[in-house]
Amino acid sequence: MKTCIGLASASPRRRELLSQLQQPFELIKIDVDERIQPGEAALDYVRRLALSKAKAGAEQVHYNVPVLGADTIVVVDQLVLGKPRDKADFMQMMHRLSGRQHQVHTAVAVIKGQHQQSVVVTTDVYFCSLSEAMIEAYWLSGEPTDKAGGYGIQGIGGKFVTRIEGSYSAVVGLPLYETDQLLQQMEAIA
Repeated sequence: MKTCIGLASASPRRRELLSQLQQPFELIKIDVDERIQPGEAALDYVRRLALSKAKAGAEQVHYNVPVLGADTIVVVDQLVLGKPRDKADFMQMMHRLSGRQHQVHTAVAVIKGQHQQSVVVTTDVYFCSLSEAMIEAYWLSGEPTDKAGGYGIQGIGGKFVTRIEGSYSAVVGLPLYETDQLLQQMEAIA
């Protein structure tokens, strides 16, 4: 029987994915500054956010239970694309991604007591060429507003993806295999 863990994430997608692992969990509300630091590399940034979320969650737990934090970023031309600030920001993102390959980095961190483990999973995602009408219609759907890179592969935005190389679940927000491995490692720690 699996131990109930803490999930330091507000993402409904992460909750759904963690449920696929048949992992019992309790949500922990956290507030973490998600701004990138000057000169911070994308991989360092996403790993730092996942660890910060796990640490913030672990501070709220008063017993020796694993706490999971995760973050996902989209990177193109070495530029981190966060959630669109507004329509103009979204339009820029879509033009940058149109007809090109980009990377999605998802970091997962698990903390249990004084122990911590983390992993970053990178997936290459290829987009079709997007017309102005396609971009406009996607914006009007409302889906892009809370998605890193301005799209959700598991939703309407999936129709722009011509192929991926790597983990689909990592692009959605939680790499299932790697997350399961981290949780098993932490379960073995007394």
